[in-house]
Amino acid sequence: MSLISESEGQQNKFQEMNLSNLKPAAGSTKNSKRIGRGTGSGRGGTSTRGHKGAGSRSGHSTKVGFEGGQMPLQRRVPKVGFKPINRVEYVGVNLDVLQGLAEKFNLTTIDFAALQQHGLASKNDLVKILGRGEVKSKIEVKAHAFSASAQKAIEAVGGSIEKL
Repeated sequence: MSLISESEGQQNKFQEMNLSNLKPAAGSTKNSKRIGRGTGSGRGGTSTRGHKGAGSRSGHSTKVGFEGGQMPLQRRVPKVGFKPINRVEYVGVNLDVLQGLAEKFNLTTIDFAALQQHGLASKNDLVKILGRGEVKSKIEVKAHAFSASAQKAIEAVGGSIEKL
């Protein structure tokens, strides 16, 4: 009988975790510095701005990235690389993947909608058909671009391509 009462006591000690009783770990949070709330607060009077000078006036704030006169990080680190603004990026889909789709879902036409439906492309993607693998069945493929080897392989088995 005493064993039952001990286990019940243990259950009461450990509450079930839910959104109403979550608390941050001890020491992980810190109160914000409340300035300008009277001299008794320890941060009244000049409100941590010192006496006179431009820094004490309203509207003064340090520039983003200013490190107290030290050479700032964005100027210390070398500038490397270049991203062309008009680059066109394609999502590649290989021939072996197309063949797998054609066999699994019994497709004769593979277009952008079919690729979207099977998770190979999303709404705003451009699709390029690439030449890895081989095509065994005669399929009609509609995509934004084709590699030369993919085009040759599709047409070799009697299939056709259409650029969107």
